[in-house]
Amino acid sequence: MFQKVWKEITNGHIAPVYIIVGEETYFIDETLRRLKDKLAEQGELDIMNYDLEEHLVDEVIDEADTIPFFSDKKLVIAKNASFLKATEKGKEKLNHDLKKLERFLQFPSDTSVTVFIAPYPKLDERKKITKQMKEHALYLFAETPKERDLAIWVKNEVTNRNAMISDAAIAQLIEMVGMDMLQLRSEIDKLALYTANSNELIEPPLVEEMVAKTLEQDVFKLLNAYIRGDKTTSLATYHDLLRQKEEPIALVALISSQVRLMSNVYYLLTKGYHPQQISKQLKVNPYRVKRIVEDRGHIGDQQLLDALYGLGEVDLQLKTMSGNRARFLEFFLMKPIGYNIK
Repeated sequence: MFQKVWKEITNGHIAPVYIIVGEETYFIDETLRRLKDKLAEQGELDIMNYDLEEHLVDEVIDEADTIPFFSDKKLVIAKNASFLKATEKGKEKLNHDLKKLERFLQFPSDTSVTVFIAPYPKLDERKKITKQMKEHALYLFAETPKERDLAIWVKNEVTNRNAMISDAAIAQLIEMVGMDMLQLRSEIDKLALYTANSNELIEPPLVEEMVAKTLEQDVFKLLNAYIRGDKTTSLATYHDLLRQKEEPIALVALISSQVRLMSNVYYLLTKGYHPQQISKQLKVNPYRVKRIVEDRGHIGDQQLLDALYGLGEVDLQLKTMSGNRARFLEFFLMKPIGYNIK
């Protein structure tokens, strides 16, 4: 839907009113950028921004109905249209004149383009104003693409930058960055710039080297190495985190959280859930769930319980004992799972 609307904008077919619903900021920002670029071709562009949690929708309508002074059209952006979602009666912060908005939607200004943004997963379809908005404005739903569609989008973005990327590198990139399309685009820019003026294919090692690692990824790497009995990798990762000024007690909490996530994933697998369903249920990056599922073969339930118990002991030591705090977690990582560290 967005691709079609973006093409229409490029061709000069711009609607008087847009309503963008959803939480994927990439689609919201990209739509606004394209509108600004196209409208600016006509000359100097007036852009007015309103936050509907702080300003009445009446002000937005009045602004849209005011003839611009320096250009043929103006762009009016109204963010946080919370009156479109479900709210408890009497809990609304502002008393918006929705009747006035209904009239505006039926007879919008021909000298302005108005964009309402509702960054919420869904609207209250029972409300009259929601129905009116969807009927008279150009409705767009900004949601993160499914796993397969996101991979296709990444490949297209890389190709558009005259670069090449393997399927394995795409999977690695999404696993490391997550589903945030704005962040993905930023990392794609970096990778494409690095391989510019060459025929180098972007492969997983380059992604691993170039993409900034998150604390969550390092913790996942540390835990997996520990469970596999790979002391070298687990200790090296731990020491890297210490050099980054991460506190041992915070790392214990993060590792414990990762163990519980793995346990929950494996439990849902036994209940017949597919990885995509698990991702949605636990609200976790699908690629992270996929990685956990792939590692299922060498990780048992008892190993996870032993790891969680050992981490609990380390947490107690960090809170009650003095000495070199970094050593407590280090000793834990040096022992095999199930070893009593008391």
